[in-house]
Amino acid sequence: MIRALIVSLALVLAGPVLAAPLAKDLFGAQKVATGGKPQVYGSYAKGCAAGLVQLPETGPTWQAMRLSRNRNWGHPALVQYLADLSATARQLGWAGLYIGDMSQPRGGPMKTGHASHQIGLDADIWMLPPARVNLSRAERESISSISVRTADQTRINGNWTRTHQALLKAAASDPRVDRIFVAAAVKIAMCQTARPADTAWLQKIRPIYGHDTHFHVRLKCPAGSSRCETQKPSVAELSKGGNGCDETLTWWVTTYLEELRHPPKPKKPIKPRPKTAREYTMSDLPRQCASVLRSD
Repeated sequence: MIRALIVSLALVLAGPVLAAPLAKDLFGAQKVATGGKPQVYGSYAKGCAAGLVQLPETGPTWQAMRLSRNRNWGHPALVQYLADLSATARQLGWAGLYIGDMSQPRGGPMKTGHASHQIGLDADIWMLPPARVNLSRAERESISSISVRTADQTRINGNWTRTHQALLKAAASDPRVDRIFVAAAVKIAMCQTARPADTAWLQKIRPIYGHDTHFHVRLKCPAGSSRCETQKPSVAELSKGGNGCDETLTWWVTTYLEELRHPPKPKKPIKPRPKTAREYTMSDLPRQCASVLRSD
């Protein structure tokens, strides 16, 4: 009896030691990217990337924020896109752009924050119009962005300007872009001023919770990355040439906000919930990601 208890205790104590390390810890420990040709493996929320490059901390029309996170890495296509968009922001009257999180040096799951941003094709752009692009490192750690929606999430507030709208239109009109995530109030406001000719770019603007202080740009899979998983359209109307405005108004205003005010009774889960990005081990990611971690 005592021997059996000792064996059981040993197995319990050995459990955490034998458990596979979490992918977020392995990728979060990487300080630099791999060398070689850029390659994307997997999906935006379950993948990694080789050959990423670092967005310079400061450029003529941009600054990377929160440098301590070391998340200003991306596919060369993303870095070039951000440089181009920040130049457009200057033309529209801002000093440039403040760039938030992109990806880690080798992509992969992050210890905190995002579920996506894993393959070097996502970037958060602050809603705060830069007054200058010569902030110190300390200022970039302490300054915060601004919200552009009301507390009840239904309307834009006084921080929203015509320049914000022009910038988002320019951002979404770029053929490199797959979609852009914004607060629902932003999508609603843009739908209210939309014209029939705006369909092609406006359909890329997608409402999602938690995007009131920044907008999240996601690029399409770049040429040469055959292992990159293209995201499927998420709005049924898009295949018919729509702009997603009807879905936004119907779902967000009548369904989502109503559920916030009157939460439904929780249902007993039928099956275990899927893993989150912070629970992934290397076996959950594309097999190439192990090589990405080992590469010099």
